[in-house]
Amino acid sequence: MKIFKAESVDLQTSSLLFDLYRQFYEQKSDINSAKEFLSERILNNESVIFLAVCEQANEGMGFVQLYPSFSSVSMKKIWILNDLFVHKNHRRKGVAEALIEKSRMLCIETDAKGLILETHKSNADAQRLYDKTGFKKDEDHFYYILSV
Repeated sequence: MKIFKAESVDLQTSSLLFDLYRQFYEQKSDINSAKEFLSERILNNESVIFLAVCEQANEGMGFVQLYPSFSSVSMKKIWILNDLFVHKNHRRKGVAEALIEKSRMLCIETDAKGLILETHKSNADAQRLYDKTGFKKDEDHFYYILSV
């Protein structure tokens, strides 16, 4: 397995995985929009996408997409782990853990405070993964959303 930062030349692989990720969340397949969305993120330097690729088969195994934000209190960058997906053919092989570790290294390289994420209360598999990789559940704060 090779993990690297996705660039424009990697749009085909990253878009296919991103489209499968969206389908996992019950969205209709739309590979063209997926490619356009990721292209804009990469070209505008709005996110960092790490791809996990199986070198033997030359196929995408999974990806993580991180968005930068800032903590005013600590006056440091913080990365939002917004998307994490492993293709069903490559689950239980350590891909997700490796992508999280690559994300952790990005935090160190950018002198960030850390990584934050959210997951659904019913997503027990994700919760086990995050517990296993060192994330701590925030029991002190509420999460709010204002839909517009």
